[in-house]
Amino acid sequence: MIRVVVFLIATVTLALGVVWLADRPGQVAITWLGYRTDTSVMVAIVAIGVAAALAVMLWSLTRALFRSPQLFAYAMRERQKRKGYDALSRGLIAIGAGDVRAALRHAETAEKSLAAEPLALLLRAQTAQLNGDRAGAEDAFRAMAGRGDTRLLGLGGLFVEAQRRNDLIAARLFAEQAAKDAPALAWAGQAVLEFRCAEGDWEGALAVLEQHRRGGMLTRDAGRRLRAVLLTARAIASEEEERDVARALAVEAVKLAPDLVPAAEFAGRLLAEAGERRKAGKIIEAAWKLNPHPDLAEAYANLRLSDSARDRLTRMQALARMAPGHTESALAVARAALDAREFATARTALEHLAKEPTQRVAMLMAELEGLEGDEGRAREWMARALHAARDPVWTADGFVSDRWLPVSPVTGRLDAFQWKVPVAELSERPLLEAEPEGQAPALPREVPSPPLNVAPEPAPPAAMPAAAAVARAPMRPAPIIPLAQVPDDPGPEPEDAELVAPGPWQRIRQLFR
Repeated sequence: MIRVVVFLIATVTLALGVVWLADRPGQVAITWLGYRTDTSVMVAIVAIGVAAALAVMLWSLTRALFRSPQLFAYAMRERQKRKGYDALSRGLIAIGAGDVRAALRHAETAEKSLAAEPLALLLRAQTAQLNGDRAGAEDAFRAMAGRGDTRLLGLGGLFVEAQRRNDLIAARLFAEQAAKDAPALAWAGQAVLEFRCAEGDWEGALAVLEQHRRGGMLTRDAGRRLRAVLLTARAIASEEEERDVARALAVEAVKLAPDLVPAAEFAGRLLAEAGERRKAGKIIEAAWKLNPHPDLAEAYANLRLSDSARDRLTRMQALARMAPGHTESALAVARAALDAREFATARTALEHLAKEPTQRVAMLMAELEGLEGDEGRAREWMARALHAARDPVWTADGFVSDRWLPVSPVTGRLDAFQWKVPVAELSERPLLEAEPEGQAPALPREVPSPPLNVAPEPAPPAAMPAAAAVARAPMRPAPIIPLAQVPDDPGPEPEDAELVAPGPWQRIRQLFR
């Protein structure tokens, strides 16, 4: 509407000007080189306008003529760019479709047409991965790492390639470089954290965790929980050499996560040994109310080693009243009652559990019957224990341990162990024991992958060792680039995994022996 009004005003103004000049024709005389020209003002104005238009057209034509080589070169560059971007699009589509030959052809075209374009390097890297050319992929990622705009993407690609060839030293180097350049980069920070945990460098892991907290990568509750886990791990590792330091670290861990059973049990045991039994009892009682656990019951029973078996039974009965009706309360009372030879009390505690007994319940019932002299009933309960349901155990990613560990020996996740009943597929398998002393420690093969677009690899043959399988398996990029998350190597889900002895992470387990 405003444009229409402006146009009408301009038209009316121009018409009024023309009418005004027509009413006042006037005379214009031009004398030049002995010639004289007489004309009206209107004609003179029109002539001047025509002359100006011709001058502008002549100047534009002359300028275009002189600039024609540059314009021609610019047109050629634009045509080359269009060809390169078309090759990029077709190359990415070919990668998604798994067409290696088309992807190679389009990648070559894109690299020639768009030599300085980051997407051309990415297409080259993913084409090399699709073709199984690891050297070519590493060259492309190394070229990206040398550029400021693609440095993090290049480091991520080099990190993944180092993992594939099982070069953990190089993988850690690339992850630390990426974390240094971008402290808020999730995959790099997590990888550095887990590498330090694998080496038992709990101080370094705590420093990395603090960086994560300051960078906003962790919520307040998650940060407190992980810090408590790391403090507990450090306390357990320093128990033999620095007992006072270990006690202080365990108490700090309990303050951060009162429901963390290993921290509460460890702190209670060390405080009791130091003579601070009242404080130890309060810590264990608080943890028991939140999360009843047999380790807490054992620590609470042994707060005062000089107590008699009946005194421990009284203490267990008091602890059981803090979590009434819980299975662990009944089992703790039954265990203490058997030690105190209070068979009636033990039978009463186990009575409601014996209807559908677990292995621990069946074993306690067998012990009870044996102490009372009924060998037949004892053997019957022992037989039932062999086929009874499993009790909760420390498990992480399908791995069952007889003790708590700060990280998963399968994936390296921090705070992965949970106290729960193993899945049905694991019920017939025995618990895995700790590795024998003297086993060569190793760093984990799998750490969190950076956000590069690499699809899972096909499973290797059964006879091929894990490291060789990773080294020989072909690489296949996924169609969405470059925001997809790099999946880990295909394997069983945590709830469906079989119990397998973990090759890596031996060092962590040895720290807690």
